[in-house]
Amino acid sequence: MDDRGISQHAARHAGSLRKADIEPFHAIAISRLAHTLQSEGRSVIHMEFGQPSTGAPRAAIEVAHRILDSDPMGYWESVPLKQRLARHYSDSYRVSADPEQFILTSGASPALVLALISRFSPGDRVALARPGYVAYRNTLKALHLVPVEIACGESERFQLSAASLAALNPPPAGVIIASPANPTGTIIPPQELQAMVDVCRARGIQIVSDEIYHGLSYGERTHSILEFDPTAFVINSFSKYFSMVGWRLGWLLAPKEHLHRARAFVGNLFLTAPSLSQHAALAALGAHEELDGHVAVYKRNRKLLLDALPRLGLNAIAPPDGAFYLYANIGHLTDDSFNFCKDMLKETGVATAPGIDFDPVHGREFVRFSFAVSTPQIETAIERMVPWMRSRQRS
Repeated sequence: MDDRGISQHAARHAGSLRKADIEPFHAIAISRLAHTLQSEGRSVIHMEFGQPSTGAPRAAIEVAHRILDSDPMGYWESVPLKQRLARHYSDSYRVSADPEQFILTSGASPALVLALISRFSPGDRVALARPGYVAYRNTLKALHLVPVEIACGESERFQLSAASLAALNPPPAGVIIASPANPTGTIIPPQELQAMVDVCRARGIQIVSDEIYHGLSYGERTHSILEFDPTAFVINSFSKYFSMVGWRLGWLLAPKEHLHRARAFVGNLFLTAPSLSQHAALAALGAHEELDGHVAVYKRNRKLLLDALPRLGLNAIAPPDGAFYLYANIGHLTDDSFNFCKDMLKETGVATAPGIDFDPVHGREFVRFSFAVSTPQIETAIERMVPWMRSRQRS
């Protein structure tokens, strides 16, 4: 093909990739309004985002102070941190991983992008649960991949299953699994994970597992997909269990056969993760006693919300097995969850996330509460919401 032919081919290819149609993250609009109200002197309880109200572990902060005084830092990927992460997978999941399989990223979002562009090509179909994290659908669209949303309702515990993957025809190129899930907190049992892996292996479906909420469960422990499928891509972060949201540090654990491509992308698109955060994260990995104390607070908050459901008039919820969310059906009160959340925020000072972020089909009748705040804040939020919800039911 001569230069003219190459140019024509490139033009045709570019023309086939239309601008991605990305929906806004509506919880951000709710949060913006919440901060505006706060600046006006209003008391606001932030239950709209999935972020711990606690800070980084004390040991991590101490290390950060020391590094700031002694190290000019720069572009860098911490070998000790990757080695410690490999040991974490061995200790937590009995999984063997080469430290070089870990690619450190500025949070889990770049790790998701890396996994998708390293494994898939434009036009590939990737399955995911609905309801599910808003950025899955929109990141797929932005990368010119095709999201194949599988409706997961109460009978499916709002989760994907081996049966739902087996029913897809034709099979997708990949699937995004999240356990515990956002927005529901539901966990996929180990036997179902194994069945899903069996289906994906038989049908040639690549698994991308988002394990960002691991460490946050209120019953049986969470299982990594690597216990069942060593060829899966795994995404994780220090934001949730490790309470280091603002430090922007995550990782992609990539299969060896795709590692070279993933490293080429990360070097060109993102360079390296923040050096200071890498130093701090190494210390955070040894702070489980402090961090498990946070989980105990979430567990108390979860119970308070569950006990308050009858008073709130909320009967249909997803079972919050893990993470720190309660996903509730408000269809008896509204079919416009976004304005419902805005009204509740303005009138009670409680900020929540509208279901339309997580489910473009049925999300108008759902709302997500994050209980990763302090217990006194949960108690105050319930006191404010009970009379407001009752007034909505009457009207």
